[in-house]
Amino acid sequence: MRLIVFFCCAIFSAISSAETLVYFGTYTRGNSGSEGIYVCTLDESGGRLSSPRLAATADNPSFVAIHPNGKTLYAVSETPFTGDDSVGIVAYSIQSDGTLAKLNERSTRGGAACHVAVHPSGRIVGVANYSGGSCATYLINDDGSLGEIASFHQHVGSSVNESRQKEAHAHSINFSEDGSQAFVADLGMDQIVIYDIDGRTGEMTPADQPSLAMPAGGGPRHFCFTPSGTAALANLELTSEAALLRYDSKEKKLVLGNVASTLPAGKPVPGNSTAECLVHPSGTIAYVSNRGHNSIAVFQLDVDSGTVKLIENQPTLGEIPRGFGISPDGKFLVVANQNSGNVVSLSIDPTTGTLAPVGSEIKVGTPVNVRFLKR
Repeated sequence: MRLIVFFCCAIFSAISSAETLVYFGTYTRGNSGSEGIYVCTLDESGGRLSSPRLAATADNPSFVAIHPNGKTLYAVSETPFTGDDSVGIVAYSIQSDGTLAKLNERSTRGGAACHVAVHPSGRIVGVANYSGGSCATYLINDDGSLGEIASFHQHVGSSVNESRQKEAHAHSINFSEDGSQAFVADLGMDQIVIYDIDGRTGEMTPADQPSLAMPAGGGPRHFCFTPSGTAALANLELTSEAALLRYDSKEKKLVLGNVASTLPAGKPVPGNSTAECLVHPSGTIAYVSNRGHNSIAVFQLDVDSGTVKLIENQPTLGEIPRGFGISPDGKFLVVANQNSGNVVSLSIDPTTGTLAPVGSEIKVGTPVNVRFLKR
């Protein structure tokens, strides 16, 4: 009997200790009210968020990525480039209580590092520099810290928007499901720049298809694959649109499909721009944030036909929704409203993918990015 009680207690302890952490990248400069990276927990039974805690002090950690093993977090430092000793990316060890312990830092050789992603192998991390118009990769050491820079590419180019596209602006970096290619959305060039990547050395080289031209003046910002890896979505920041792209992993070919407005009836909203895009784990629904209209655009994806259709705009209950994340179970979307400093939890309808507030909101100073860790 005692043995049974012991095992029951052990099982209960394991279940009760499981939790879903939510990390928030923020801006800390100016009157942001933020000190760095914050963390809270998500109650997956109802979508409620706990009070946020400071996980680590940091300088403008606007975007974060979590290693597949759940032990390390990487954050950019979106600051001007002042020389080879300026910090652009920082590695942290994730502690048992969710706080972060700094491992090391590296220069990204360009200004305003704005996006970071971990390679599927867990051995490489990539970063995009917005004002620098460049991208870089680093090998990851056994302890999760950053090795020396493995590859660096400077983009050169421009496009038709004279105020935003006078030069290259690399805005995100992502990897194919098999890890053989990297995709850098360059807002300034209106291109998805494509690299082959060596999974052993981390070196990137221009692919046979070196880039995919996007609609002129669109300004591709973020790029995300469907779970199957056969398609991706890119949001066009400057024209408030989303583009579905089809990807042939065998032929290493990326093709532009349907482009749709992120706004109701396609009517322009003065000053609106898109920020984040993510595909739901189902692979049939995607989301894009509208800054200005202050909504999440919900899209239905048809990968076979290459089409994307707007089905809803859900208000974010705040101003300038920047980043958002989808919970690991696919039941909730948590959005960070940058200017109003609030984070809101929305439920995801399991059939339609549409969104609804769950009544949970927390305050975080100038939140920019949302990432989940289930453990």
